[in-house]
Amino acid sequence: MRMSTLLAFIAVFSGSVAATAPAVAADLSCRFLPIADSAASLQQAKSVAVLYSENTLNTQQYLESYHAVAVKGAQNPEMNSQIAKAFVDSSDPQRAINWLMGSLQKEFASVTVYDNLDAAVQAHPDVVVMLDTYNRLVSKRNNQVEARFIAKFYDADLQYIGQAEGAQAQQMPSVWVHGKAAPQIAAQINQQTELQVHALKQFDASLKALVTAGTVAHVASN
Repeated sequence: MRMSTLLAFIAVFSGSVAATAPAVAADLSCRFLPIADSAASLQQAKSVAVLYSENTLNTQQYLESYHAVAVKGAQNPEMNSQIAKAFVDSSDPQRAINWLMGSLQKEFASVTVYDNLDAAVQAHPDVVVMLDTYNRLVSKRNNQVEARFIAKFYDADLQYIGQAEGAQAQQMPSVWVHGKAAPQIAAQINQQTELQVHALKQFDASLKALVTAGTVAHVASN
């Protein structure tokens, strides 16, 4: 890759992305305070109220910030188009959340997102879901790429039913070195998309198993 292109590449994706990396927040499911596992079956559930955890909100903000930097970088005439596209595509802030909501909609007749627990409870859903997501993408200071998706299910009395999950992590070779060809760098960056999609497919399989089982699939940790 030309030196000018490499410098533009480093300048665009240095500090601004790394500074916004999401922190792992505390699990908000502790607010539900279940006394015992629920005997409810997800097979009979029709309406689902979805709540986003702090992790999910932080991750969405992080992805939006990363994506904005990638889009801005793509407008730089010195940025290689393959690399720019890989960054833009792999940081799509809507891919995971749309996939997860779509997964829930395939299993339940009504799926609605609420801003808070009180609003969710007042809607009298059959099931309340705490959706917890975490993503970390490559940056100048980070080569550890991660994608984790967890949906914790509770019955109408906020007793724990079980959870669906998918997670992947990978240590990527540094893309910030001299001598690498643009297609090679773009291919490495695209691994972020592949890793996220793999984790989402794991989530789908886990959700299907949980709903099909009709019983508690995981021992409640709280």
